[in-house]
Amino acid sequence: MARKKTKTKKKKTRTTGRKVSRSPGRGGIRRRGFAWESHKDEELLDLRLCDLKVKLEGSWLEKCVHRLHDELDQKGIRCRPHVWLSDDWFSPVGVTGFAIPFYLTHPRLMRLEKKQILEIEGGTRDECMKIMRHEAGHVIQDAFRINRRRRFQELFGRSTTPYPDSYRPNPSSKRYVYHLDAWYAQSHPDEDFAETFAVWLRPRSGWRKRYRHWRALEKLAWVDEVMKEIAGTRPKLLRRDTSRPLSRLRVSLRKYYEKKKERFEVAQISEYDGDLLRLFGDPSKKGRSRGETAKSFVRSHREEIRELVSRWTGEAQFTLDQVLKDMIKRCQKLGLRASGPESRLKLDLAILVTMHTMRCHRARHWRAV
Repeated sequence: MARKKTKTKKKKTRTTGRKVSRSPGRGGIRRRGFAWESHKDEELLDLRLCDLKVKLEGSWLEKCVHRLHDELDQKGIRCRPHVWLSDDWFSPVGVTGFAIPFYLTHPRLMRLEKKQILEIEGGTRDECMKIMRHEAGHVIQDAFRINRRRRFQELFGRSTTPYPDSYRPNPSSKRYVYHLDAWYAQSHPDEDFAETFAVWLRPRSGWRKRYRHWRALEKLAWVDEVMKEIAGTRPKLLRRDTSRPLSRLRVSLRKYYEKKKERFEVAQISEYDGDLLRLFGDPSKKGRSRGETAKSFVRSHREEIRELVSRWTGEAQFTLDQVLKDMIKRCQKLGLRASGPESRLKLDLAILVTMHTMRCHRARHWRAV
């Protein structure tokens, strides 16, 4: 039976800043867009976080959350962390969930984050899953009150230990697993457990072989024992509160990045002059007045050195960039010249930057108390 076509009037709609792009694909709708996608950086920075209206649902992050839940299901752990958007990665104490930073939901926001902070924490699927497994460790610890066990306190320490503003890691220590950068397991007992749990949870991690000659293996074996014990049991705590949800954050992106940069700023390091003179040589000596300026040399290799040191130390690229900026200024003030093989100078410069930034890592407060 033929169906009659009826004319329908188009309804007037109010614009909310969101737009829908259409494609010939299934349903004709490709994805929802936002008016701010085409904004220049200065315009975008004036928006408040709550006005971005981004959501976890429909983004690539949603698949990562499902993958995390699947990994927990495969281990028989009956606790699925609930997840919400906020201004950073964190897991509140006593809450069985964790927050994900808003900028990961959209490519335009990720580009802004990269431009402002020089890197995107959790910006790839692998990096995102690493952090999610870590956060899941905090959730499982709280949900099953694992930190109240005597053995937990013997192996990891007490959760009541105050969180430090900074910590000095020992890169050669084998008492801790290495999961997130900057030897983060060494910063606090809760982070030590979360890192150990993350290594244990990751599929095909081969932790028994990887850590067989490490003292950290005792922690991993205990976590394995406890997880088998709680498999299939109900959590002792289920609290689905949300802390600092994106919808309530009325600060502008501009102010958000100003505060974020303050966190990564380095304290004024005593003096670079002595080390820079040893690296590039005293310009007053014979033969030191020719060649490329040290200022130009450091500036041209700044990004390469920054990324290299960050990869090996886990230090924030923004922090390393501040150190390199200060070194460039001192090179100019001292009138230094870059003489010698480029490869050797680059290596020595990387070592120098590492030395000045590894004195003390700023502790990331992944746990909101």
